[in-house]
Amino acid sequence: MVLDAHDRAIIEALQEDGRRPVTHIARAVGLSEAAVRQRVNRLIDSGVMQIVAVTDPLSLGYHRMAMVGLRVGGGVHSVAEKVGALEEVAYVVYTAGSFDLLVEVVTADDEALLALLNDRIRAIPGVIGTETFVYLRIAKQTYAWGA
Repeated sequence: MVLDAHDRAIIEALQEDGRRPVTHIARAVGLSEAAVRQRVNRLIDSGVMQIVAVTDPLSLGYHRMAMVGLRVGGGVHSVAEKVGALEEVAYVVYTAGSFDLLVEVVTADDEALLALLNDRIRAIPGVIGTETFVYLRIAKQTYAWGA
């Protein structure tokens, strides 16, 4: 999908405030309310954009975040599906290099992280090795793609 300047301006406005009224966006980008509403729906329907609430795990009682590199023997798709079904998993990425998958996890504490790794992730058929990178602090986190 090709985005024009109006699409990018709409995305940027919604990234600043996902609840911004269409009337305000229309004024800011120089289009009618109907045109902005149509473009927003098109961006959502095409999968270019989602409007979601972004939470801070630390504020919700989750005190451990980590990236886990998985080495997989056999079918990576099956492992990705099973790992992705775990509640603590934020996202799963297929990679090339030392790991077959990178998995971001969010847990309440170190004990919960240990249980997740030892009892659930490593128990998935096809997982032959893991390496965990514990987050000490997030220096940058952005959702500003496409603006």
